[in-house]
Amino acid sequence: MIELKGVTKRFPGGAVAVDDLDLTAPDRAITVLVGPSGCGKTTTLRMINRMIEPTSGTVTIDGEDVHAMDPARLRRGIGYVIQHGGLFPHHTVERNVAAVPMLLGEKSRTALPRARELLELVGIDPSLGKRYPSQLSGGQQQRVGVARALAADPPVMLMDEPFSAVDPVVREQLQEEFLRLQAEIGKTIVMVTHDIDEAIKLGDHVAVLRTGGVLAQLDTPRELLASPADGFVADFLGRDRGYRALGFDAADYPVHEEATVVLGTAVGDAGGHADSDGWVLVTDEGNHPLGWARPGDAHGAVTEEDLALGGTLARQGGPLRGALDAALSSPSRRGVVVDGDGVLVGTCRATEVLEVIESAERRQAPSGARR
Repeated sequence: MIELKGVTKRFPGGAVAVDDLDLTAPDRAITVLVGPSGCGKTTTLRMINRMIEPTSGTVTIDGEDVHAMDPARLRRGIGYVIQHGGLFPHHTVERNVAAVPMLLGEKSRTALPRARELLELVGIDPSLGKRYPSQLSGGQQQRVGVARALAADPPVMLMDEPFSAVDPVVREQLQEEFLRLQAEIGKTIVMVTHDIDEAIKLGDHVAVLRTGGVLAQLDTPRELLASPADGFVADFLGRDRGYRALGFDAADYPVHEEATVVLGTAVGDAGGHADSDGWVLVTDEGNHPLGWARPGDAHGAVTEEDLALGGTLARQGGPLRGALDAALSSPSRRGVVVDGDGVLVGTCRATEVLEVIESAERRQAPSGARR
């Protein structure tokens, strides 16, 4: 557990970056710091590993005051992930990952095989270990940065906007991989982000900071969205915080069978047919959805060129936000629902998902409340 008590950072000239901050990051959980630019997020993070020394207050890890510890020893026991990975450009990928264990005295004959295992754990093909960071994509470099932070098996990880330097598609993939990894390894993590959606998605607890490093609210994402502490927090969460809250609500909604056509097959040959709006769902041979097509626009067999790729996928039994988004973003206005293996279950309608949401709200409303 990481605890900050009365922590203040005042820079020369009198500027206060963090002001009398009390904050607890529980064991084996992700605590996310979020807030406007200049609110002291990164300064707070760096005071935990003493890259920045506080002006006053105490920082403890598992009850031990970090200011009583040797800074080098402290940092070697904390994984640190930053934007762009922060990798050594002159070392190979696997050597980057093995750097801290070897610095701690581990032999290369054991450190390098372990580095390859970690690369595989974060979704990097171990065969890429012989390459240099410049030969990897931005998303791959971020994964290597996470692997390096895990190399010494630290109980604590600090992450400073680790996914902000990649495109939205890769960012979402990294977030999903990170959640999978955390479920498996269970580290105590403090993360900084400027993205409230990322904070809500990744955080077990979210700390919203005001400009000047003052804590406005520390809560679970669900409670933060449901009960903002004040107008500042509500404004920071945004006008669509009610929609974001649907990401925590799972409920049954109607799922309909959907006629499909296999890619590379003519619609009539596959037994599929277009609905009244002219759209038909295209899958691969394993019944994994690939996109929508209008058979009238296809010449014979449906090809990849005929696919409309718009529309997200909703997971069966997943949150209502996913189902509603899938329906609203689909070119056919029918959301595609898949199981945990990505196999088609059926489709959902936005109107029916909204009816489920309305029904749940009516049940939760106080007796006699008027809507």
